[in-house]
Amino acid sequence: MPFHSIVSVRTMSRRCPSPASVVGSLRVLLVASVALAASSQNPVRPPTGVHAEGGGAAWTLAWSDEFEGAAGSPPNPASWRLETGDGCAAGICGWGNNEKQRYTTDPANASHTGSGALAITARVAPAGLSCYYGPCRYTSAKLTTKGLVEPKYGRVEARIKLPHGQGLWPAFWMLGADFPTTPWPASGEIDIMEFRGSRPEEMSSAMHGPGYSGDKTPFVNRFAYPPGVRSDDFHRYAAEWEPGQVRFYVDEVLHYTVNRGAPGARGAWAFDHAFYVILNLAVGGGFDGDPASEAIFPATMLVDYVRVYAR
Repeated sequence: MPFHSIVSVRTMSRRCPSPASVVGSLRVLLVASVALAASSQNPVRPPTGVHAEGGGAAWTLAWSDEFEGAAGSPPNPASWRLETGDGCAAGICGWGNNEKQRYTTDPANASHTGSGALAITARVAPAGLSCYYGPCRYTSAKLTTKGLVEPKYGRVEARIKLPHGQGLWPAFWMLGADFPTTPWPASGEIDIMEFRGSRPEEMSSAMHGPGYSGDKTPFVNRFAYPPGVRSDDFHRYAAEWEPGQVRFYVDEVLHYTVNRGAPGARGAWAFDHAFYVILNLAVGGGFDGDPASEAIFPATMLVDYVRVYAR
């Protein structure tokens, strides 16, 4: 999700432990993982521990959120921060993309289901909320691990069920932990999964950095779901991020690889420092246009888990 520099709306503390201290402080489990059924209608979690799929070498679980909270309870504050507002600061509104949602802390927009998943739900806004364009049209939620979980390299994976409908823009991505001290796009951005609600047959992965950002980045790849496979079933989306290379997977299918030398003369490789994880469901803006109908609301992005593995 291309993200323009909006400094004043970033109010979270900048507790930035080193990646080694983050990993070292988390309990490592050593149980073999098993494959997930991509089309399952209900959250199904394998035992956590060693992950040996993807690139073929073992990754050891360093951190995860399995979203086991009680129904209606908010995301775990030890793992997630909720960004709020309509992204309007420093002359830039709509989070830099002309988006139409206001992010809130309301459990109606982000809460546990009670059955082992997190629901991020976009809704028609209630009366009385103001956005940069007038009365707010929609509310939604954006979760980040900024200042809480900030890995440097690893396998970052989530199992997600996506909503359909023009104007819906669910995403699972990462942003450089030095943002906003280092402005976007120099801070770097790794988009593990972005989805256009009007194109349910495909998703995309992308990378943004200095000289290759926004809709002008050449480092983007669309993944078409196989025939008979629905995007509104659960699927695993992952990036294996190592020094000099990032690999993107859908259900363990490698669909895109970007190497350190790829930016070339465009700009520097911006991915050798700590990043934080983001989950959000945007509405409207330049990526998929504004909704053509409010009949698609409420629209829910279900997240079974988020896991970070280290070598």
